[in-house]
Amino acid sequence: MIDNIREKVMQIAAAAAQDEGIELVDVEIKGSGRRPIIRVTVDKEGGITIGECEKMSRAIEALMDVEDPVSGSYMLEVSSPGIDRPLKNAANFIKSIGKLARVVTADQISGQTFFIGRIVDAAEGWIRLKPEDQGKKKPASSRKEADNSIIIPLEMISKAKLEIEINKK
Repeated sequence: MIDNIREKVMQIAAAAAQDEGIELVDVEIKGSGRRPIIRVTVDKEGGITIGECEKMSRAIEALMDVEDPVSGSYMLEVSSPGIDRPLKNAANFIKSIGKLARVVTADQISGQTFFIGRIVDAAEGWIRLKPEDQGKKKPASSRKEADNSIIIPLEMISKAKLEIEINKK
């Protein structure tokens, strides 16, 4: 039920985003009670403003009033993914090459399920991460590359997001 609603809301939000020249990042539905929360995350090159989020919210609400994918009332939230944005698919990783990320895997790779490192490369199905020195001894593994990077299949990633970097000068 929730998946059907999410799919319909994604179609509506994608249409509104396309009309506004904005990228739809994700749609999340929380709660299934009387008033579920529908979170729509949008972005664009150079970042998105509060005004653009408000405009998207009005556009999505207008389309949802016509399509009516949610029976009853709901709360709609439209926001940017933030600077520590989640990475959910190959396109997100490809767009984030060169950035620092936190990756949690479902199964161990090189004896670990938690990695912080720079995204060196990415493609459909995998990412290459160069781990930051976390003060730990690095375990030997056949999956590690010569430059100490590690290849992680996307299907093994349970959670990933960009890390906030503070430049010290």
